[in-house]
Amino acid sequence: MTEASPAPARIELGDCLEHLTRLAPASADLVYLDPPFNTGRRQVAAGGSYADTWPDAAAWLEFLAPRLEAAIAALRPHGAIMVHCDWRTSHHVRRWLEERLGEASFVNHLIWSYGLGGSSPRRFARKHDDILYHATGPNYWFDPPRVPARSRRMAGEMKKATDVLDIPAINNLAKERTGWPTQKPLALLEMLVRAACPPGGLVIDPFCGSGTSIVAAVRSGRRGLGIDRDPDAVAIARRRLESDEVTPAAGSPRDRNT
Repeated sequence: MTEASPAPARIELGDCLEHLTRLAPASADLVYLDPPFNTGRRQVAAGGSYADTWPDAAAWLEFLAPRLEAAIAALRPHGAIMVHCDWRTSHHVRRWLEERLGEASFVNHLIWSYGLGGSSPRRFARKHDDILYHATGPNYWFDPPRVPARSRRMAGEMKKATDVLDIPAINNLAKERTGWPTQKPLALLEMLVRAACPPGGLVIDPFCGSGTSIVAAVRSGRRGLGIDRDPDAVAIARRRLESDEVTPAAGSPRDRNT
């Protein structure tokens, strides 16, 4: 077995299944997975493209399941796992996680509401992603995120965030945009990392793409291990870790157990 690196962060190239199975058990405090969504489309990246296509949801889950197993094995006894998906697969993932970890493992079904995308004359517009948050033990670490209150009574104050995360997607002119097609906002990942991983803990992202989760981990005073099988994604993520983007963010959360 190889231990996770004591360095603040690193990015590895290859299939996450191989890398995760080489980690010592109980290495991570938080595993955040943002796997392919099975959109049926070819995702065009900055330096290439990849097919996000499986025959059906069962085939997609057959691909993901061993990687989820390896991710769970890497978690500490009271760690947390977050799986970022959408309407195509979120119900399959939650069922799988509850069968594997038990119904009591469920913490939240988070909704990331971003407001972009098209509409349809035949259904409500699909304007959100799903993030399934489960824990491997009852004493998981959690620090409630706080967001600006919107009511007139609490104007200018902060309140605890709900399970609907209203964070804008990255627009085409945003400074943080890397060209990676599935890049998520740094504000979203910083919120998740600060909420579910203790300061100094290890965050693992097995499908790290452009490395936003690992950047968020370093900025928040955590360690990070990102894995991706696309060389362009790895190059982007490593470049970000060498930039001033990883300057620690202000306001590190206090230790808290719930």
